[in-house]
Amino acid sequence: MERVTVVGTGLIGGSVGAALRRRGVEVTGVDSDAHRRAEALEREVVDHATGELGRAVEGADLVVVAVPVGAVGPAVASVLDLGADAVTDVGSVKAPVVDAVERARPDLGARFVGGHPMAGSEQEGVAGADPDLFVGATWVLTPTGRTDPGVYSLVRSFVAGLGAEPVALTPGDHDALVAVVSHVPQLAATTLMDLASTRAVEHAALLRLAAGGFRDMTRIAAGDPAIWPDICVANRDAIVETLDAYLLALGRVRDSVAAGRSDELLHLLESARAARRSLPVGVEAAGPLVELRIPVADRPGVLAEVTTLAGRLGVNIADLEIAHSMEGTGGVVVLVAARRGVERFEDALAAAGYTVARSDLP
Repeated sequence: MERVTVVGTGLIGGSVGAALRRRGVEVTGVDSDAHRRAEALEREVVDHATGELGRAVEGADLVVVAVPVGAVGPAVASVLDLGADAVTDVGSVKAPVVDAVERARPDLGARFVGGHPMAGSEQEGVAGADPDLFVGATWVLTPTGRTDPGVYSLVRSFVAGLGAEPVALTPGDHDALVAVVSHVPQLAATTLMDLASTRAVEHAALLRLAAGGFRDMTRIAAGDPAIWPDICVANRDAIVETLDAYLLALGRVRDSVAAGRSDELLHLLESARAARRSLPVGVEAAGPLVELRIPVADRPGVLAEVTTLAGRLGVNIADLEIAHSMEGTGGVVVLVAARRGVERFEDALAAAGYTVARSDLP
């Protein structure tokens, strides 16, 4: 990959540009705001900056759309209309975006792979851009039945090259999961911070008492508020469902506290502590590896089926290759994956009708 165009030069777009430039990739930044363009050049996160999309897309190996969620669909459609060979995005909501692109451009949508890096910062704009922002982070990709396998492989290589771990999920699975681990936590932190601020009007000492626990829990409330209304609207169904479950759980906690049922509270606290301690920290070492060779038919959606199944089961794919048949009747998906947990993946593939040949790698 020699040339990449980044549409939107904010925190994420700037971090992508900075990471790519460090690897010797020529980066063109596109932004409608002249001040942001100038700042992106000044901070050296792009090689070139322009407000004209057309010339920036021409000749790019990949176009990365890094605009607010509400603007992603139209931006991707415009980039595809201009002839981009491969397009991805970095928005935190996927199903509405992917659906909109595939409906609007049914003949071109195969060149788009939805993406979402699970990384961020409380800093705003390109001033917070960091070339190491994605190192060790999970980066979700959402291929569909229409996705071009070659484009998916290119985008996956791009993500891995930034130091992130690509994980494939369906757009719907992604949105349901990020509602739990990202969107509702943001709303919970924001609401708690707002409650404390309101109480501080009556009790001036309240915020002076805010120790580590409160600060840790509300840290994300310090992030850029402008991005969240679009996210909440775009993913409202999954967010409301998760909020309802959270409110129900909080109601049970309230009842335990009100009734003085210390045994119930202790059980909850111990269960939550065990779950919290089991959270992975960054990208875990793959450990022993296996090679899986999966013969596939020449039909749309095969690669998406295989990779999203791996993502759903938590299988760490270290490498991926598509070997096409000389006869053009099909091919073989070759996956190198962590040995741990791969048996569940093999069983799931077999249940879905695939034949798997496995070789343990030294």
